[in-house]
Amino acid sequence: MKIYSVYDAEFAPYGRVVEGYPVEGILEALATTPCPDNVAYVPKVDCLHAAKDAEAVGEALYGGMPFQLGYCNGHNTMLNCLEYHRDSEFNLGTEDFILLIAKQEEIVDGVLDTAKVKAFRCPAGVMVECYATTLHYAPCHTDPAKGFRVLIALPLGTNTDYRPEGGANVMDRQLWARNKWLLAHEDASEAKDGAVIGLKGTNIDIKDLI
Repeated sequence: MKIYSVYDAEFAPYGRVVEGYPVEGILEALATTPCPDNVAYVPKVDCLHAAKDAEAVGEALYGGMPFQLGYCNGHNTMLNCLEYHRDSEFNLGTEDFILLIAKQEEIVDGVLDTAKVKAFRCPAGVMVECYATTLHYAPCHTDPAKGFRVLIALPLGTNTDYRPEGGANVMDRQLWARNKWLLAHEDASEAKDGAVIGLKGTNIDIKDLI
């Protein structure tokens, strides 16, 4: 697997680099959040919302819509799952990190072949937008000694508790939380917890590529 840069042309179908916003205050606050040995996600974090310029940046990113600033921190080199939302997600890291991503249009009958997944490295301090049709999940670290701390900006309420029973179709059955459709690999812990197995092929691990 080749690891591209978010500045490469190959990233254009998946997202864009976001420029022009003052993110120093957000990065300072993000650096104070814990970085565990595994992966931890918190949808909304007070210190991020209280950071300098954070509210103005969030309002600009979502055009005045209610939003939440959370984090996904830790250590990871594996794919495990892919998810998507009905809206773009914005990411910003205190360290370089790698995104494993694919496109919603590549899902066939509720299943995605992991051979479609591409890897993109995002430099520290650079904000990126992942479009609503971009499948993504936990970032991967580039340095196991440092791990990753990544801002996760999303519409308010996303990834919070909501899992209706049943569903009219495959997409409905993949709804794992509010505004979160999840495709799990059979080896992932999420599959063992009842998530729909929607990834076929190798459960990608980039450990030997970084």
